[in-house]
Amino acid sequence: MENKNVGYLIIGIAIILIAIIFIFNSALQDIVGASCTAVGHGDSCPMYNTITQQTYLALAIVGVLVIIGLVLIFTKPKERIIIKKVKEKTIKKHIDISGLRQEDKQVLKLIQEQGTIFQADIIEKTNFGKAKVSRIIDRLEGKGIVERKRRGMTNVVVLKD
Repeated sequence: MENKNVGYLIIGIAIILIAIIFIFNSALQDIVGASCTAVGHGDSCPMYNTITQQTYLALAIVGVLVIIGLVLIFTKPKERIIIKKVKEKTIKKHIDISGLRQEDKQVLKLIQEQGTIFQADIIEKTNFGKAKVSRIIDRLEGKGIVERKRRGMTNVVVLKD
């Protein structure tokens, strides 16, 4: 539930509590009025002060609820956490590797196993030179099989959708 909706809910509950407080206050006033006149205190009955104090305390608590509700309504969350679910591909795209060289196939197999791999890791795992790996990836990009994305000082190589 969003903060705004919770704020509205709290303010709604506070309004209901205010109505209950005033109904309860009225009932207590009637009871004290009937019992104090029977005892002979009249309007100077000490129970009236107690009712007033209890009413103010209850209204103060409801006021705090209203303030909390307003804060929740008018403040925005600082961060929104977005979770993306990556759907696993159940159907693998068929890649025609008949026209590829042996080292192209080796690099492509490595990329397929990893899914996403740094170009530097390809160099490390194949023991090819930087220039050779760069030329192989250029050929694979030219055939539309892989895609190279710049990440800082290195490239990330991924299979093209």
